[in-house]
Amino acid sequence: MTVLDISNAALSRARTRLGPAQDQVTWLEADVTGAWPVPLVDVWHDRAVFHFLIDEADRSAYVAHLRAGLREGGSLVIATFAPDGPDTCSGLPVMRYSPGAIGALLGPGFRLLESIEEAHWTPWNAKQAFSYSRWLRG
Repeated sequence: MTVLDISNAALSRARTRLGPAQDQVTWLEADVTGAWPVPLVDVWHDRAVFHFLIDEADRSAYVAHLRAGLREGGSLVIATFAPDGPDTCSGLPVMRYSPGAIGALLGPGFRLLESIEEAHWTPWNAKQAFSYSRWLRG
């Protein structure tokens, strides 16, 4: 398993929670749109990162890393704000996606297996519409 986060503090907290099992994980502190060693994986799970990539160049870099790292036959699980989700999150602008919009950005070679929408309630009692989708590569 490989875990990538831009925040060393977040990685440190995750390592601490895992205790001795942390040694079974490869930890990468990097910007997902920048240069980092992309390992080959069977499952790529993105829980609410992609919707923060508002620049086309950042989205393209992300998809290039995804294509380099996800094996043929591998699964992508991605969570983004749904089309009726918020315009901002934590004071930052976000993009909103339907599964079809995600598919258009992924390009050929990905097949949608399932998608669901979920209402997420923030600690401030605000509803945020999320879209989760699972894709097969190949």
